[in-house]
Amino acid sequence: MDQLAAMHTFRRVVDLGSFSAAASCTGQSHTVLSRQVKQLERQLGTQLLARSTRRLHLTEAGTLFYRHCVSILEQVQAMTLELSEHQQQPTGTLRLSVPTAFGELELGRWLADFVERHPCLQVELNCSDRFIDMLEDEVDVCLRITDQLPDSSLVARRLAPSEVMLVAAPSYLKRHGAPSSPGTLSSHALLGYSNLAHPQRLQLTRADGEQHGIVMPRRLSANSPMALRAAAIGGLGIASFDRFIVHDALLDGRLVPVLEGWKLPARNLYAVYPQSRYLAPKVRALLEYVQAYYAQPRWQA
Repeated sequence: MDQLAAMHTFRRVVDLGSFSAAASCTGQSHTVLSRQVKQLERQLGTQLLARSTRRLHLTEAGTLFYRHCVSILEQVQAMTLELSEHQQQPTGTLRLSVPTAFGELELGRWLADFVERHPCLQVELNCSDRFIDMLEDEVDVCLRITDQLPDSSLVARRLAPSEVMLVAAPSYLKRHGAPSSPGTLSSHALLGYSNLAHPQRLQLTRADGEQHGIVMPRRLSANSPMALRAAAIGGLGIASFDRFIVHDALLDGRLVPVLEGWKLPARNLYAVYPQSRYLAPKVRALLEYVQAYYAQPRWQA
């Protein structure tokens, strides 16, 4: 038995939670992976996984073995990287996941420069507004803009704040008037992002700490920030956006801020990646690049 391969299998099964998920990820059959783990248990003389019809559980011995297994596999990976000369610079395929609007509006500003700096690196880009399973989808780095990250074993590196603001087209405000206070928003139409838990609710805060919770009538909802952006520019209603989505439209006057004295809860841009003692050069290169790039304010008025 190839013990190192069996350890890789065991770790993958534990990380993904089932033999089926590990089989789907590796392209091997459920039977082959199960046999590897059983052979590993026989060789060690102890049960590592308690199997039930619904899920797997680590035994006490399995928990101890998993901890050592992770450490050993990471040391082997580090040794391999150090001994391989071509790995001294970023090579291979970097799998990067970003939100759709970020992919359309932001990546064009810096991705070409990053790729030019690393000619041996290929980038595989996934644009999605859902939180993906990085282990199952084998993604190296996710860039996400959010106000709250789910609890997980992933590492989240904060890159920059992302202001959220209310905007509308001058044509809409000319027809309907500009709201003068949070209370007057209820007479306006909201363009809502349907992927939010409560797309019609707005929580506004003034500099003096006064807060207003508003529920706006919804004229249009969509699961695409870019579609909502187009609708807002077309004069269909008032919408809330991360500033980077409407930055260019604010600069050229296609959109204008609404209720500038009031703020919506801010969000942050994060780089999220699997926890590891030894980062692959391709991952480290991207993290260092985006950290430096977003250290400078990018979406100011």
